Order: sequence, then C-alpha cells, then structure tokens
Amino acid sequence: MSTTTQPIVTVSDKAREHLSNLRKEEGHDETFGIRVEVKGGGCSGLSYDLTFDNQEKPGDHVVDDNGVRVYVGAKSLLYLIGTQLDFTDGLNGNGFVFNNPNASRTCACGESFAV
Repeated sequence: MSTTTQPIVTVSDKAREHLSNLRKEEGHDETFGIRVEVKGGGCSGLSYDLTFDNQEKPGDHVVDDNGVRVYVGAKSLLYLIGTQLDFTDGLNGNGFVFNNPNASRTCACGESFAV
C-alpha cells in the first residue's frame, strides 16, 4: 500500500456530501472510504467503478482528500491521475461525475471514456 498526498483523485464538496449521505443510507460506518477503479467496457472503451471500501489491497494508492479516503488500485492509477469526483444535480440528471483530464473522449452519459 502506498499513501500519498499527490492529487490522484480529488473529491468536490458536493461529492463528499453525497458520499456521506449514501454511506449512511447503505449502513457503512465512517471507516469506509471509496474505491475508484477503471474497468474495460462501456461505449467508449473504459468505464469507472465507484464502491465503498475500507480494506486496502496490495498495490493500492490511498489518498485522503476533502475528508474522504480514496483507494485506487495500481492498474487504474495512470488513468485517474488528476481526476476530480464531483456530483451534479442539474437538468440533465444527477449523479457522480468524473472530471478526468486524461480522457480523450467520453460518452454522453459520462460513465465511460477513452484515453
């Protein structure tokens, strides 16, 4: 495990608030952070996976940002460096949004991307 202060994934205030509410709704205590992973699939080739977790895995990079512990696996690290997790509740729907500077294109729903 590697703990770093480098901004691999940052968490906006809105995302932090919604994560906190969702964590409580799902019955997780405050030891749970989030695991952000990139997986193959989606209409653009790669997709984001966001889950609650409180267990570090071998090779994880762990960042504490804005009061949220973020676990990023080694295979996802290069895809996610500099990404901001945000939450939107606009007219086009609501949900978590990944603002990823590494993505060369994203699909309309924002759930998948390509590099």
